[in-house]
Amino acid sequence: MTKIISVIPLLIGLALPAALLRAEDQPAEPAEPMAPAPNVTPEAEPKTEPMAMQENVPPRYVVVKGDTLWGISSRYLKNPWKWPELWGINKDLVHNPHWIYPGDVLILDLSGATPRLRLEGAPDGGTSRWYGSQLQVTELHPQIRSQAATTTPIPMIPAKAIDPFLTRSLIMEPGQLAGAPTIVANNDQRVVISAGDTTYVRGLNDKKGDHWQVFRPGRQFQDPKTREILGFQAVYLGDADVMGFGDISTVHIASARQEIALGDRLALAPPMQNVSYMPHAPARMIDGQVIAGSDSSVFELGTFSVVMLNRGARNGVEVGQVLGLFHSEGQIPLGLNKVIRMPEQRYGILLVFRVFEKMSFGLVMSSSRPVNVLDRVRNP
Repeated sequence: MTKIISVIPLLIGLALPAALLRAEDQPAEPAEPMAPAPNVTPEAEPKTEPMAMQENVPPRYVVVKGDTLWGISSRYLKNPWKWPELWGINKDLVHNPHWIYPGDVLILDLSGATPRLRLEGAPDGGTSRWYGSQLQVTELHPQIRSQAATTTPIPMIPAKAIDPFLTRSLIMEPGQLAGAPTIVANNDQRVVISAGDTTYVRGLNDKKGDHWQVFRPGRQFQDPKTREILGFQAVYLGDADVMGFGDISTVHIASARQEIALGDRLALAPPMQNVSYMPHAPARMIDGQVIAGSDSSVFELGTFSVVMLNRGARNGVEVGQVLGLFHSEGQIPLGLNKVIRMPEQRYGILLVFRVFEKMSFGLVMSSSRPVNVLDRVRNP
């Protein structure tokens, strides 16, 4: 038995070279295509569109007061959120894009493989042309540019359109609403409380600070499909300062935008946001809907209107994301009780500027038709 086992390796060693020679003489069979890896869904990845230029772009543009970086980019690009590509910069390394001032002169450079927007007179206005290994040189000449000491850089987007939505606690979840401090009395038992009055509040926490906002519960927001309660609108009424903490705290009404009454609530005043809005397309697929405008009486909204979305931080929504607005013109009857839904068309874009856990706020940057509640929002 031992001898038989020892001979087997020798036989195999002699047989292998012959088999290899026969295999070399035979033509190689074409390899079968590799099967796709399981659970791979390339459709889930957002598509990246190339930088598309507008027609008849200005070769030279002088920045004026009232301009925005978005507006200037719209003069040159069909997709203004791709402005870092036009400037040839890495958006991941730019934390504050507010560096263009009124009076600056912008030059469109078409000499390279990719259009570039340059700042006239800037030492770093030119960048290396990697194709051809040539260094692009900007010739500088002495010049004088008058600029007031109080000149401020132009913003990314119109600040006035969103300022009121940055300093107020607008969306509260059911748990937050139930536990909010409540006004239980005022100093002279009047029905209406106004600026300068003293009130008494139950439920204030002395560890959260002295500055609060007065609000009244407003609209309730639900997801159009799942019917999940996403939050409640906190209608801003005014500002309040705590004069003394206790089981019943003494509070001074510093300002009142609307009439304040017993039963109104208090929320901690949020810190002033200093957010640099870096517009960018989402890195993952976002698919949601417009569920409301900033005013309950508005059903159709236009450019620079604020809309509320049924997607928030838990869905991957971030400040600065650009989303497309989509609408379908309805259905076409085919007979025999059959209909076909017309494809959705993108008619505008919005910029997300404030994000809550289940909801977010967006500013309509452009729109070719009115924005309606229940219109879809998704990757542009």
